[in-house]
Amino acid sequence: MNEKIEHNSVLIGTLNKKIDDVDGRLSAKIDGVDSKLSAKIDSVENGLGAKLDAVAADLAAHRADTEAHGPVYRVKESRD
Repeated sequence: MNEKIEHNSVLIGTLNKKIDDVDGRLSAKIDGVDSKLSAKIDSVENGLGAKLDAVAADLAAHRADTEAHGPVYRVKESRD
């Protein structure tokens, strides 16, 4: 009976080590994927932010140009 208990203890210890190894490898992969996704998200946010700023600047310049021309280029809404 003691031999069976010792054998089972060895098997359980081996299984626990394998589980710990798999857990470590998966954690490392998950951390790597998280880092890559974070970098890509930051890149997309920066790119979109720059594009939005450019559109806002262009719109502001267009509005200023339109307002500088006075009544000639006023935006009028038509009712049809």
